[in-house]
Amino acid sequence: MNPRRYWPVLLAAALAVAGFSAAPAALTQVGSFGSNPGALRMYSYVPAGLPTGRPLIVALHGCTQSAADYHSHSGWPRYADLYRAAVVYPEQTSANNALACFNWFTAGDIRRGQGEALSIKQMVDHAIRAYGSDPARVYVTGLSAGGAMTAVMMAAYPDVFAAGAVIAGLPYDCGTICQYQAQSKTPQQWGDLVRAAYPGYGGPWPRASIWYGTSDTTVVPANATELRDQWTNVWGVSRTPSATASLPGSTTVEHYQNAVSLYRVQGIGHGTPVNTAEQCGTAGTYYLDSICSSYYIAQSWGLTGNGTPPPSSPPPATQPCFTASNYAHTTAGRAYQSGGNVYANGSNQAMGLWNTFTVHTLRQTGPNHYVLADGQC
Repeated sequence: MNPRRYWPVLLAAALAVAGFSAAPAALTQVGSFGSNPGALRMYSYVPAGLPTGRPLIVALHGCTQSAADYHSHSGWPRYADLYRAAVVYPEQTSANNALACFNWFTAGDIRRGQGEALSIKQMVDHAIRAYGSDPARVYVTGLSAGGAMTAVMMAAYPDVFAAGAVIAGLPYDCGTICQYQAQSKTPQQWGDLVRAAYPGYGGPWPRASIWYGTSDTTVVPANATELRDQWTNVWGVSRTPSATASLPGSTTVEHYQNAVSLYRVQGIGHGTPVNTAEQCGTAGTYYLDSICSSYYIAQSWGLTGNGTPPPSSPPPATQPCFTASNYAHTTAGRAYQSGGNVYANGSNQAMGLWNTFTVHTLRQTGPNHYVLADGQC
């Protein structure tokens, strides 16, 4: 194995396995979504009754974490239900990285058309086809190594993502050195790294929001201002805030035109800010009870409408379900058979033998996209 994949040891040590609680809503693993050169796994959450033309969110976990862990703690399933958006959760494997970190520091995984970055792009393409997501409203966010990979996706695929939110992450193409100490690059040099990710691209660029705890000792807080310098330079806007505001949880935000926002959460360390009192995620290791970052990120992306804090109850489930034999599912066009076995259309989940004796329930989550829902409908 490439020894460079072990470099972020301190980061992973700080992201020790979070206390896991049952996910608030079911995740579905997508078995096939493209050539997948980065050998990642894809999970998705599609709210009940989601119509076509709705936003798509890509949420990236941190080192030693998983898709289910981030889904369970971050608050995104609740806001996906409330604001009617699908969520895709890429997942790293220990075969790629012993600590399950996305490889933000490996050249072959952060370039356009290569490695893990391309795998995540293929997940987006699959979701747009399968769930009918709006390609003009695709967003990305992540924690720590997932935050660093968020910056990768914004730089390598600025034509795909309308905006991104980096939580306790790092600037694009800074390697592992940024994790531990501030760098001496100028804003122009930071911006040049992004521009080199897609040579010749002239915009529009993704809007960037940057979140960090002022007491973070895992990823030095200098990364927040370096990210600000990188993306204000890409956008060509001043590093002097155009507006500032105070938010709950001892949080301040600096806005740089409508391009970049920098959120400083006073007194917290390394993790995703949540707010359990507002039913915004659940607190745990590296999920820090302070402010509902997922809500404010969704608001900055325009998902919340008028910006009013959301009600506590999600809308009722309306996705259609179909219970039938595997043979009937295939003849009805909800599944297909290959080699005597049956697979659900869209999700490609295995359903067993192609016969009239094996019965399953399928839930339709998008145009020609079905997931196994035995006992759930």
